[in-house]
Amino acid sequence: MEQQVFGGENHSRRPARPLMNAMLRGFLGRCPHCGEGKLFASFVKTVDRCGHCGEEMHHHRADDLPAYLVVVIVGHIVVGAFMSVEATSTLSTWQHLAIWIPLTIGSALALLRPIKGAVVGLQWALYMHGFSGEDDLIEAHPEA
Repeated sequence: MEQQVFGGENHSRRPARPLMNAMLRGFLGRCPHCGEGKLFASFVKTVDRCGHCGEEMHHHRADDLPAYLVVVIVGHIVVGAFMSVEATSTLSTWQHLAIWIPLTIGSALALLRPIKGAVVGLQWALYMHGFSGEDDLIEAHPEA
């Protein structure tokens, strides 16, 4: 008896796309498809299509996920570091502010673009939000 597998490429009859490679390529600011073309036209605006392979990127929907992930990552690192420094030294409030505010802002800005690239790579690898070649619009109330 044949085992049925649901989900992923087995369910959709589409070839599997390498998830980790696509996310790494996006993290590095490269096209998740070919790894050669640029993913970003400016700081966090993606290109409409890859200049190397022609893969369309304009329909991605990263939305707020990269920002939320950056807040979680930077928050955990900065709060942990702050608590460690606070437990082992006697810095004044002004010294803490001079250390942690620039570190937090700099870390968040440094991670935002790579995290967004990884999210776009994830969406490409999983055929999400237009990367499947099909329209993602679903009517709320289909006509009977």
